[in-house]
Amino acid sequence: MRHVATLAGVGVKTVSRVINGEPNVSAATIERVLKAARSLDYEPDLHAGNLRRADGRTRTLGLLVGSVDNPFAGAVHRAVEDAALARGVAVFASSLDDDPEREQAAVSAFLRRRVDGLILTTVSEDQAYLAPELRRGTPVVFVDRQPAGVTSDSVVSDNTAGAAVATRHLIAHGHRRLAYLGDRHDIRTAQERRRGFLDELGRAGIATGDAPVVEGLHDEETARQATLALFEADDPPTAIFSAQNLVTIGVIRALRELGRHLDTALVGFDDVPLGDLLVPGVTVVAQDPHAIGRIAAERVFARLDGDESSARRTIVPTRLIERGSGELPHRASAR
Repeated sequence: MRHVATLAGVGVKTVSRVINGEPNVSAATIERVLKAARSLDYEPDLHAGNLRRADGRTRTLGLLVGSVDNPFAGAVHRAVEDAALARGVAVFASSLDDDPEREQAAVSAFLRRRVDGLILTTVSEDQAYLAPELRRGTPVVFVDRQPAGVTSDSVVSDNTAGAAVATRHLIAHGHRRLAYLGDRHDIRTAQERRRGFLDELGRAGIATGDAPVVEGLHDEETARQATLALFEADDPPTAIFSAQNLVTIGVIRALRELGRHLDTALVGFDDVPLGDLLVPGVTVVAQDPHAIGRIAAERVFARLDGDESSARRTIVPTRLIERGSGELPHRASAR
């Protein structure tokens, strides 16, 4: 830092203020310091700087997502990174893979690195293990799934309402034999989507006990196999609500394999890549992962900036995107 100060013709304290993004430094001075730093290949030691920094921050966040394989998680990740980068904050990210042990191991790794805040997708039944960190004032925002055992900010989709919209849409096109294919039953978002599906069937006067409900599907292949099994029955469904994007892809593969993609209606929860290019296009209830990630980052930074208001639950609405598969009418002759 002394070498940078000498080359830039400023004091060491000015270099420190520029590197740490502190206010009241002229644009010309900032440019001169950054130019000197670049010419010297200077990179600040964040951990050493943290020992002296008045706010004790490391300018890092920990982000735990469901799986980097899932486009939803990737979009949340990108939105968080965009918001963090604008503030000169780095993001450490890890995948949950719906494993409670992996969840706590990842969070512990973040905390050992003294991150300033956490944005978490969780799967364990209770997040009380985070209570000591919350008492210490570390901002924690939960995304996609609400926490249990602690009170903290959360940003979630309206899962129950979105599932109800999907189900109502299929019923409106004449379907009475609807099947539900969903994620693990112990995941809260899956529970909410199943409830929205069943409640909407009940409102339409359709016996919920007769509707095929298949859960525990965690990837494309398990969803494909479950769909094939549905059509081995004597009374297969005329419409399917797939309650997760990877499940939707598995359903699409099975329907095409069976030649039933033009007479079996399908609405998926969450969008799927290239869903608009298929024939028929895939009708979905789309979440807004970019908004979820952005709002979560904003909540962390608001807490770091001194917001001490009560924990806030932000519900991000979903929207139905009609592309063709969900609009296929019930045709008795096709059965």
